[in-house]
Order: sequence, then structure tokens, then C-alpha cells
Amino acid sequence: MRLHFLFPLVLILFADAVISSDSEFKMETLAEGLDHAWGIAVVSDNEILVTEGVGRLRRIIDGQLDPVPIKGIPSVFLYPADLTQGGLCDVALHPRYNENQLIYLSFGEADKDDPSLNAMTVIRGRLEGHNLVDVKQIFKAEPPRKTAAHYGARILFLGDGTMLITSGDGFNYRDQAQTLDNHVGKIVRLNDDGSIPDDNPFVGMKDALPDIWSFGHRNPTGMALGNDGMTIFEHEHGPQGGDELNIVNIGKNYGWPLITYGLDYSGSLITPFTEREGLEQPIKYWVPSIAPSALAIYQGDMFPDWRDNLFITAMVPGDLRRLTMIDNKVVGEEIMLSELGRLRNVVNSTDGSLLVATDGPDGKIIRLYKN
Repeated sequence: MRLHFLFPLVLILFADAVISSDSEFKMETLAEGLDHAWGIAVVSDNEILVTEGVGRLRRIIDGQLDPVPIKGIPSVFLYPADLTQGGLCDVALHPRYNENQLIYLSFGEADKDDPSLNAMTVIRGRLEGHNLVDVKQIFKAEPPRKTAAHYGARILFLGDGTMLITSGDGFNYRDQAQTLDNHVGKIVRLNDDGSIPDDNPFVGMKDALPDIWSFGHRNPTGMALGNDGMTIFEHEHGPQGGDELNIVNIGKNYGWPLITYGLDYSGSLITPFTEREGLEQPIKYWVPSIAPSALAIYQGDMFPDWRDNLFITAMVPGDLRRLTMIDNKVVGEEIMLSELGRLRNVVNSTDGSLLVATDGPDGKIIRLYKN
């Protein structure tokens, strides 16, 4: 079923900027009834892959949801029951997917030796019809944790064919985000087969994992590569306030929990510092929290005035945000789609439209477009 709506882009005034647009966009529902939709990968003009938190990988073909899930997906860690954390998360295509049909999936996985523990894991497999075959684990966050929260789990391929994977702080392990002997609160960089690039920043360093690219993150759930092919944008959840948008550079420390613009959930200070020497500052932060869930940089021609804008889905209370950038600085913010509730993902489609996933047990994939 497709539902069509017409929405004008209204003029919104902020303290530091005015954003206006003459564009209008329509919305159509491509799929519904998805159980906690999370990751989206656009395969072609007529095929989209979508993950469901409950552990299913689905296809949307010619605007219709295939009722048969893809087989061969490993068991995922399904706690807590409302699937706001963990489960099956991101899906990404190999840069040469048309040649090799390789895809990558991230998910929470129970520890095989101790079921009280779990870890964020990434696998690679080849799509063959309705089956995922030749499945290989290429990353597992170490050490495993007891908590079922803050997995990160976002996957991004860079222009050189390597990939970045975000790994959250597990909620209760935040101090480990500052040490390099673990994957807590880190972004790692791997080759497409899971091996470690020789030019990673901590290769050969004592007591440091060689796959680490950056550290001091909390729960990084959004990454996107700028249209220049070089700038890496990332956002992460703060505690009570202090959600961050960062530009991620090799080997840098992003400060968690030594600096933050947020408070602990009790209202107490986590740290008295919002900045310290040697620790990277966000290019934007949100107080109160918006719970950012995904990030895309508009690449299409359908909406020329959106070109190079950042789009962020948020879950509290739930909206899509358009950030206007000049010289990698945020100069304006527009709140869109606030009537749809919690939003989980946003990606570019091949025709210049945007695809947005709503969160929850009856999740939808919605396309934003104009005639």
C-alpha cells in the first residue's frame, strides 16, 4: 500500500540562521509492517534492502515489500524486548556489489561461551537469490559486555575501499572509551575482508588495538562521507543532553567521558569540562537530547537546494532535521517530519529522493520526492 502526502517546506527562524526553500516534497510509503526497521541499503533503482531489529533482512522490489525474508542471517541478541538497543542493525553494500553481491551486517550477538555476555559483531556474506551464503565474521567488539545498550553498529565504506565501523560504550563502560586496548567507544577501520590496514593510526603501538581509527566516543549511530569524498561526519548520543555532530579525523580523541555538554541521567555532573586541550570539539551539539539515529548527506539533483545538506533522523520526540553547512560549519537547522514519531534512518536513493525509516513494531519506509 502506498500513501501519498504533499508537504511544503516552511520557513523556520533560528537564532543564528534563516532557512527557506521554494521546494515542495511528497511522501509515499514504500513498505510498512516492518518490525523495528534499522538499516537501509539501496541496491538499484528498483531494489532496496532493509534490516529488522528482530533479525530479518528484507527486500523491497519495485516498491513492494517481499514477504519472504532472506535466509541465512545469524541469530541476533534480542534484548531488551522493545528492541531499542541491539538486534540486527546496519546493512551496507560492498563498493563493488554489482560484481560480487557482498553485503555487510552488524548486530548484537550473544557470547557463545557465556550467554550472560554479548558483543557487537559484523559479518560479510554474499546474496544469492533469497539466501545469504559464504558468511564470514569480520569484526567482533572486544571485550564482550553484560549490558545490552550502546552498540553503535554503523558501517561506512570510504573512497579507498576500507570501512569504518562504530562501536559504542556499552552504557556502563564509559571510562574504557579513553583507553586503546578495547573497542569501547571507538570507531574502527578495516579492509573489506576484515584485515587491518597498515596505515591505521595505532598499528604497532603497545597496548593499543591496531584496528582503532578514533576514540572517546559514546554511542555513535550515524556516519556519512561528505560529497568531497574525504570529510567523515559522525553523530553520537550524549547522556542527558550533549548529543554531538563531529567531523572524525584519524587518531583523534573525541573526549567522552572527559568532556561533555550533557549531564548524567541522575542530573549529576559527569565532568565539569565541556572542552580540554587535546580533545576534539563537536561542530554542533544538542541540549536537550534529540537521540540522533542516522545521518545522510544529500547527493541528488531532485532537490537542488538540499545539495550538501546533512539530514539527521532523531528519535526524541522524533523528527528529520536538515542542517545547512558552510565550510563544514552548521549555519542553520530545519525540523521536518515531526508528525511521524521516532525515526530510525535516512539514506539517499538512486533517483535523488530520500528514504526514511520510522521506528517501532510497525515501522515504515517512506520516500520523500517531488515530481
